Amino acid sequence: MMPIARGSRFFQSPATWWRTSAVCAALFLLLVGAFPCQARQIPAVDGLEALRKAFTGVTDFTADISQEKRLSVMKRAMTMNGTVRFRKPDQFYLELKAPYASRMVLRDSTIEQVMGTGGERNRIVLPPEQGLKRWFSRLATPITTLPEGLGVHADATGPVYTVTIAPRGKGQVKELVITFLEDGTIRKLVIMERNGDRAVMTFKKVRRNVGLTDRDFRLE
Repeated sequence: MMPIARGSRFFQSPATWWRTSAVCAALFLLLVGAFPCQARQIPAVDGLEALRKAFTGVTDFTADISQEKRLSVMKRAMTMNGTVRFRKPDQFYLELKAPYASRMVLRDSTIEQVMGTGGERNRIVLPPEQGLKRWFSRLATPITTLPEGLGVHADATGPVYTVTIAPRGKGQVKELVITFLEDGTIRKLVIMERNGDRAVMTFKKVRRNVGLTDRDFRLE
């Protein structure tokens, strides 16, 4: 067996060995990071069940949003910023800043909207099957089969899920795409309407379970 000289690299100091190991580890992580995680399709039922589990512990949340709205009659998209609030089972509030200032409240299947700071109110009533309360009633118990009247597609990339829901009725919403984390933090919401309008909301500074009340969902 060939002897190893005391001055060889084999007998480097512990500090040198740790530095070498750290460099090797860093190179390994860089190589791993060079190959991004690929989204993989998962069964639609699993996607809905992941959505249900993620929001089980969320009673309400607030967030800043950036919204890109593309109307079917316009070539250019409008970029808007604002805030949203949500409380189970059926309250949603959206406020956009100038130059597209508006406020909107959705209570189950009824939408009330005020344009500008003192504009008139608009009121829209959605079909009952598209109300928030019905959506969340479907998420109240474990999901083992697809609900009737829904087309669903689901993907997963690590802890990030994307679930696409397409109601088969004749309501205003054609497709709803939700991107969320396992802990219930919503990342993105895309709403496609049957008239061709499309809205993409990106959520930032999400705060969950802050104790929102009815006062937080008034247009006054």
